[in-house]
Amino acid sequence: MKSLKIFKIGLLSVATILMAVNTTYAKSLKASHQWPGGKGDVRDIMVQIIAEEVAKSDVGLNIKVYPGKSLFKPKDQWQAMVKGQLDISAFPLDYASGFHPQFSATLMPGLVKNHDHALRLNASPFMDDIKKIINDIYG
Repeated sequence: MKSLKIFKIGLLSVATILMAVNTTYAKSLKASHQWPGGKGDVRDIMVQIIAEEVAKSDVGLNIKVYPGKSLFKPKDQWQAMVKGQLDISAFPLDYASGFHPQFSATLMPGLVKNHDHALRLNASPFMDDIKKIINDIYG
């Protein structure tokens, strides 16, 4: 139950960040992922919750979710985001390791032992390096 609460807090944080997007230019955002939509997959549910929370915020922003690799193939999502063709995605960061080999380390078997370990890892120098790569692209 604690994990679900932390998960929801994280989603609300993401939704808050999305609300900071300059809606003068973006009225609709595209979210893409590879998992089946509406079949109970937690990754699809996560993206749907983000879209629902943004809709509830009533800031004039809509998120259209494209599940089941219906908009972009899984490994094409990173480049689509870098090029501005895609706004939101949920995919293993390792899919972008062809562009940034450091991302391969994020999918190492056994890297994350449990939820508490994931929280510590997220605040580690390792993740600082990963976040720096991403921020250098989008920052």
